[in-house]
Amino acid sequence: MSFISIDRLFVYIKYNWLQILLIALSLYDLRTDLRILIDFFTFSTFFYTISEHPLAITILISSPILFNNKKQSSKKR
Repeated sequence: MSFISIDRLFVYIKYNWLQILLIALSLYDLRTDLRILIDFFTFSTFFYTISEHPLAITILISSPILFNNKKQSSKKR
């Protein structure tokens, strides 16, 4: 039974490797700002993070849309 779930995980990673890589790189880019936001949340830090990392924020916001489009296109086939 566990082999089936591991196989499904590999298939999932095979078809979504680009989205997973983009999310990982976005989180890596935001790592210090996220640490500051978690420790001491201020709106100025929040707005600084958004203004200085627009690509990373855009990828993180649009990633659920990318995953949903992949699911819908695979169901149509």
